Amino acid sequence: MQYKDVQNIAKMTIQFIKENIQPGMTLIEIRDLCETKMIELGADSFWYWDVGAFVFAGDETTLSVSGKEYTTSERVIAENDIITIDLSPQNGDIWGDYARTIIMENGKVVEDIGLIENPEWKSGLQMEEKLHAELLRFATKETTFEELYYHMNKYIVENGFVNLDFMGNLGHSIVKTKGDRVYIEKGNMTKLGDVKYFTFEPHIAFPDSKYGYKKENIYYFNENGLMEL
Repeated sequence: MQYKDVQNIAKMTIQFIKENIQPGMTLIEIRDLCETKMIELGADSFWYWDVGAFVFAGDETTLSVSGKEYTTSERVIAENDIITIDLSPQNGDIWGDYARTIIMENGKVVEDIGLIENPEWKSGLQMEEKLHAELLRFATKETTFEELYYHMNKYIVENGFVNLDFMGNLGHSIVKTKGDRVYIEKGNMTKLGDVKYFTFEPHIAFPDSKYGYKKENIYYFNENGLMEL
């Protein structure tokens, strides 16, 4: 399998869960559905601490925890709810890494951000779209991970949000071994063009809000510039 194939496993799994999630389901059920689906689609393992799907809902969406410490809560999905799912499928030594925040209103997933009724949730997801658009506008092969860190954190604050990541970073390189990752963090002078693939996964909230938002894609450079995998 190629990187695109493994990333597609994650994308297809998020689409599957959007079509199948129901109020009354537990987060444990959702995690199980996601992990089973990824294996069905061709993943043979999960690279991030053997957890295939990190699932948070409601006021847990602001939590930022290492995979080492993560446990899936027994929370039950409500008629109106916010759910973040972060997937880490692996096939051989090829990784996928993909996260989305899903909005459930009146018992149904709202696919179109513009149709979300809750104004705070709508603004959070719109800001994630803006951040990924800003990445595509700003980043070049010569941009260092540190430059991207400072630029994006400034952009987050200027737009009235905070970065929730427990280490303050915004993503990492995609490699073969967890310990080899380099991060979008201060002090990292590696250029974006020096890694084959990297994630961008801002985890943000309004200050003092109980709701957080996350959107994660893998990006890479080709002759046309920065592309989403």
